[in-house]
Amino acid sequence: MKRQIWSNRLTYILTVAGATIGFGATWRFPYLVGEYGGGAYVAVFVLAMLLVGIPIILVENVIGRRAHTNSVDAFSVDVSSADASGIDSGKSQHLSRFWKIFGYMGMVGAFGILAYYMVIGGWVISYIVHIFIGILQGIGADSSGSGATLQSLLQNLGGLDLSSKLDKTATSSFYDTHITQGGFSVVGFTFIFVAINWLILRKGIIEGIERSVKYLMPLLLLCLVLMVARNLTLEGAMEGVRFYLMPDFSALSPQLFLYVLGQVFFALSLGFGVMITLSSHLNKEENLIKTAIITGIINTLIAVLAGLMIFPSLFSAHLAPDSGPSLVFKTLPIAFSQMHFGSFFAIVFFVLLLIAALTTSLTIYQVIISVLEEKFGFSSKKAINFTLGFIFIFGNIPCALSSSLLSSVRIGGSDIFDAFDFVSGNIFFVLTALGASVFVGWVLKDKATKELSNGSNAPQWAIKIWHAYVKYIIPAIIIIIFVGGLVGVSPKADSNESAADSSAESSLVESSLNLSESSATTSHPNHATPTNPTKAE
Repeated sequence: MKRQIWSNRLTYILTVAGATIGFGATWRFPYLVGEYGGGAYVAVFVLAMLLVGIPIILVENVIGRRAHTNSVDAFSVDVSSADASGIDSGKSQHLSRFWKIFGYMGMVGAFGILAYYMVIGGWVISYIVHIFIGILQGIGADSSGSGATLQSLLQNLGGLDLSSKLDKTATSSFYDTHITQGGFSVVGFTFIFVAINWLILRKGIIEGIERSVKYLMPLLLLCLVLMVARNLTLEGAMEGVRFYLMPDFSALSPQLFLYVLGQVFFALSLGFGVMITLSSHLNKEENLIKTAIITGIINTLIAVLAGLMIFPSLFSAHLAPDSGPSLVFKTLPIAFSQMHFGSFFAIVFFVLLLIAALTTSLTIYQVIISVLEEKFGFSSKKAINFTLGFIFIFGNIPCALSSSLLSSVRIGGSDIFDAFDFVSGNIFFVLTALGASVFVGWVLKDKATKELSNGSNAPQWAIKIWHAYVKYIIPAIIIIIFVGGLVGVSPKADSNESAADSSAESSLVESSLNLSESSATTSHPNHATPTNPTKAE
């Protein structure tokens, strides 16, 4: 079967941008900024994007376009490459089997992230639906079960007043009652998000993913600009802008640098085969250097705009900016309860999150689907149904119930949600990125520089510097991230911190309801403030 090629550079860039934005830019980046020095974190992030992010994007792009195949077979060592490395061609097959291990690691990591990522997408849909129902405005009849929720939704759609504010009490309690303790209702909303992905994926990478992203990404940018423009006009918004953009370099620490490096990896979807898979559909004349730079710029721009959307509203509402992972889902919605047209802007905000989650999840699914189709001979329909069904049963359902019905199930001291997060984010992603860098730097060698030169007018000396950088510096950086994630913390440490963090939640909610300044921090009861640099959410 002839491999599908992206229609043009713009659609490829939009798809890659969609893959890299996700919750990394709209959720994780803002709460890490809030916890680690505000503007100091932003400054270090921009620097890390230039020195680490873009070079590794090029690594995965080179592997993907060179092979024009799935993210596992892309690690093949062909005869010509083996000969160029002074390796007997008879050993190239054995080398290929070894290097393909890193492709499988990325595939397993993709399963791990989708296991809980789809659940977070379900949370977003839950917020949107319950705003329409009227629960967050304190006017709708609460409902348990999908039937009652659907009935309430239909009853309230006609009478929804988008100019109304969200109710403070209802908003502050929603996260605990409907998300962490939502039980099978969370499973239901997760299923809806999975179904949306299925409807798009079944049309293929060009007719499905490419076509949908052409509309979704401009809509995401429109929502983001609208939210930024609105929040910058709020009273006290400039305090949030100063916190966000004025760096406090006294906050710089080795831990901050470690978190920034981890954020760059997660924000750019590095290490789980997404870039390899997407670039495998590029033509040989495409300028990989230019697309990588544009990708890094767009991701940084979206992340910075996300901060300008969030921090002005927090400071305007006198809410703590260092609320940890619950910043977007628990703390920020309280700000909408103090904002005119709060219902409207809350819907815009969560639609923005939904689009960001969707454009990312589509491309992560495609990593696994491509391997099943091209390596194991699955039909497209079978590969899609198997991938989404398997992950839903063995990943999404356990993660959705990890803080309610399955809260007693612990893995290394952590709940199921955090266990998937820790293993995928701290082990599989990092090792896959390390393998990819070593593969390009030490195995492909001149093949890599030749591939990068195709379609590029960059001078050869610059490409050789990149190759040496990838060969020696990037692996060292990745090893530092890996060791920092394993030695510095453990899943058990996350769990232990949860109990301490949860005691601060009530004081934050109480103080925010009184519109007083709060210095407390909040956290998902079972998903504490991250203590490892590559922790996804």
